[in-house]
Formats: sequence, C-alpha cells, structure tokens
Amino acid sequence: MSVTNVLLSGIVGSTAYGLARAGSDVDRLGLFAAPTEDLHGLHRPAESHVSTAPDRTLHEAAKWCRLALGGNPTVMELVWLPDELYEVRTPLGEELIGIRASFLSAGRVRDAYLGYATQQFRKLLSRSAGPLPPGTRGRTAKHARHLRRLCEQGFELYRTGELTIRVDDPDAYHRFGEQVAADPGAAEPLLRRFETAFAETRSALPDHPDEAPAEAWLRRVRHAFYAAPVASRG
Repeated sequence: MSVTNVLLSGIVGSTAYGLARAGSDVDRLGLFAAPTEDLHGLHRPAESHVSTAPDRTLHEAAKWCRLALGGNPTVMELVWLPDELYEVRTPLGEELIGIRASFLSAGRVRDAYLGYATQQFRKLLSRSAGPLPPGTRGRTAKHARHLRRLCEQGFELYRTGELTIRVDDPDAYHRFGEQVAADPGAAEPLLRRFETAFAETRSALPDHPDEAPAEAWLRRVRHAFYAAPVASRG
C-alpha cells in the first residue's frame, strides 16, 4: 500500500504496550492528508487505508480528528506514543501531538474506554459456557489483556488527563490473561471495579472537547496540501 502525505505514524498495539512476545504482530497506525483538491470532486478519496504484511492502518486527517474527538482509544494512542516508536513525525504531526489534550472530554473518554472493555468482556463471556475449543485459549487471553489495559489506561486518562502507553507490569497482564483463559468469568470483578472507579472519581478532563484547535490544525493541513490551479489560457 502506497499512501502519500503521511503526517504521523508509529508502532502501536502490543509492542507499544510492552506486551509483545515472540511471534507477536507489529501493528502500525498513522494519519495522512488527502490532496485538498481531491476533497472537492464528485467522488471523495478513501478515508482509511488498511494493509497487512506489514499491518498498518492510516486514517485521513479529518477522519482521525473525528475519531479522536469521540474518544476512540485506538486512534488516541497515536499522539501519546513514546518518542522512539514514531516512524514518521512531520511538523504538522508534531503540531497535532501538541494539541492532543484538546481532543479529550470526560464523558467521551469514559464511555469509549469502558465501552471497548465491555465488548472484550462480552467476547469472553461468549466462551464461558464450556471448555474452550482448541486454538482459542490464546485469543481469550489476548482479549482479557485488552480488557485490563483499556480499563487501566482509560481510567488514568479520565483521572489525570494523561495517557501512559506502556503498561507498568506486563507479566501481571499475561498472568491475568491466562487466569481468564481458564475461567472467562474471572474478568468480571476487574471490569466492575473500574466501572465503580469511573463513577466515583472526579475527572481532570473537561465536559466537552475543545474543537477549535483541531479545526485550526485541519485548515492548516488543507492549506499545506492545496495545489493552486494552473491559470487558463486564451
């Protein structure tokens, strides 16, 4: 997949979290700018490009902003990565990192992170009726690790306004994953504990995101990738 005008891209997923083990996939996430002229035609350009080998997802700048303003955990981590995990970091990408806090709001962060964690829990419960079929134990453990990470990272972001991508104790996450793989219902106390923590904790985040910095940034992107039309002759 060849995508031009990539503004920011880095390694995300288990490698970024510190949870990768031998054989883990390396996931990449980034954003790009569509040529401004292409946005005014009859057919709009694709807003996302997804590829495998390597595993990479790229969102168009406006789509990334919309997802981030909605509290999407997957896209949000792109602007909180440790420096060494960025592979493309342009001046416009640097500007986006600089306004990352403006995308955040208490309700959207809470709902997005707990919502994703609840989805993981439902996947776990769907396997709790009996012995796990062959080959699904590892996938169940992975869902459990994601559930715990979403709860802990989401609550940190909700409580402090800061997001730490690398987890503190990767081995604890792997032990939790194995425990839940043996008994999927064992994930429920953790989820309920964080539901209570969110409900009882005052957030450091505002009630609503500040869209003005994102709007101004996106307009700078559109200006940067606008090709002036050639003057007609005659």
